[in-house]
This record gives sequence, C-alpha cells and structure tokens, in this order.
Amino acid sequence: MGRHMAASLLKAGHVLKVKDLRREAANELIAAGAQWAQDVATDADIVFTSVPGPAEVEAVAKEILACAKPGTAWFDLSTNSPDMVRKIHGLCAHKGVQFLDAPVSGGPKGAQSGKLAIMVGGDRATYERCLPVIKAIGDQPFHVGEAGAGTVAKLAHNVSSFMVQTALAEAFTLGVKAGVEPVALLRALRQGATGRARTFDRLVDQFLPGKYDPPAFALKLAHKDVSLALQLGKSVGVPMKAGEHALAELAEAMARGWQDRDCRVAMTLQEERAGVSVKVSEEKLKDVLA
Repeated sequence: MGRHMAASLLKAGHVLKVKDLRREAANELIAAGAQWAQDVATDADIVFTSVPGPAEVEAVAKEILACAKPGTAWFDLSTNSPDMVRKIHGLCAHKGVQFLDAPVSGGPKGAQSGKLAIMVGGDRATYERCLPVIKAIGDQPFHVGEAGAGTVAKLAHNVSSFMVQTALAEAFTLGVKAGVEPVALLRALRQGATGRARTFDRLVDQFLPGKYDPPAFALKLAHKDVSLALQLGKSVGVPMKAGEHALAELAEAMARGWQDRDCRVAMTLQEERAGVSVKVSEEKLKDVLA
C-alpha cells in the first residue's frame, strides 16, 4: 500500500524521498523520479510512513526524530495502537514535530486507485495545511479528533468489518446447507433491506438519534425471525455462534418489556454495559449524510 500511495504523490507532482527495508521495493518509484534516502525526514516538510504495526512505527520514530526539523508534519498511515500513537505524539512534541495518526481504509486496490478513506487524528491546523497533499493519496480524508482519534476510528472500522464477516459466513453456510444455491442466496441477500442499504447508514434512523418509537421493525418480530433461523441451523447442522449472541441480545431486550419498540432498541444494552451514550442530534446526522 505504501508503494501505491507514494506513486500517487509522485503523480501529483510532489518531490519525494523514499525508504524501505528492501531497496528493491522502491525501484519503480525511483525510476519514476523519487529519490532514495537513508533519512527521509531530513529537510522534509511532510513525512508519511506506512508500516505493519505499533512496533514498526516505534522503530521508525527513532529514525525520524533523529533528523526531522521543527515544524515537520508526520502522518503515520499505519494501523497502530492508540497508546503508541500518544506516546510518539508526546516524543514528537518535544522536538517540535507534529505527529498525526492517519490510518487508511481501502486496501491495496484503493491505494492504487486513490479511493482511500484517511482517518486523521492530531493537530487540526496541521491537517488543514497539509490537506492538498493528503488528497493526492486518498479521496476521502477527514479529521476525526485529537491524537489517537484516527486510530480509534480505524480499529472500530476494522473490528466491525470482521464481525460482519463472521455473521455473513454463518448466514451463507445456513442458506446453502438448507438448500439454496449460493448465487441465488447472494442475490436474495443483496436485494433485501440490509443488502440495499450501506451498513453504517442503517444507524441513523434509530440507534444514533435514540428513536425507537414507533417501530420500523418491532423487537418481537426480530426475536421471532432470529429464533426461526437458529432452529433452521440446528435442523441442518450449522453452528450459529453469532446468531446465538444476537438472539441473546434480543431476548434480554424482550425481558425489559421492549417487545413493541423498534428492534434496534436492543443496541442500548451495549451502551449500558459500556457506560457510554452515543446519542447524536438528527441535525448533526444530516450533515454526515449530506
């Protein structure tokens, strides 16, 4: 991904110095006009790093802080840990370097095409100043909040992706083993209410504004449907761990007497456990969807 993002910076006309653990990994970039440098931060106005994880970011930080000049903006595009981000942010502050966590989402194809979300945490003024350069890498950059906020957002994004992946594996094995041909099942799921909506857009009608009355789909009906699906899974021999968890959440909400409220009211159980409210005004939600 780093190679593709670096190539995008070159295509946008920026002067680029590059470094990798393997010199050959940079051959295409060098041939396209990039300069190879042992200390990429020396005399650089903006530094971008893209490495596997926290340990690698910490190792790179030692090199960058040894040669970066005060006023340098460093955007780490890696998926890091919030604790490591804040540690490095503090070290950079002592050197007069602005460190911003800026993990990306879109995969290698997105990095190559420039269709990347870039979730930035850190100094907003630095983000705004560097935005024209950031936009050469990805088409959807946005400032999330203070240092570490971009990383928190990326981790929330990725864990939600893999939880959905787990649920889809259950749904497909259930449908296929119960007798539906895979392509027909895919078509059915894509054309259903969930399939037609963007995953996170489904949060804005009930959960985020905290509106569960009147119901769009009643909790008692959701409980019935998931119960029937689990019965089907049992009859055809398909384990349904994610489904069992979903049913347990719905059952707990039913026990609260919420059966006639919207099924998304079950999500408030997690708010209670976590000790946090995520309620957002409808006006702010309109701004996000605009």
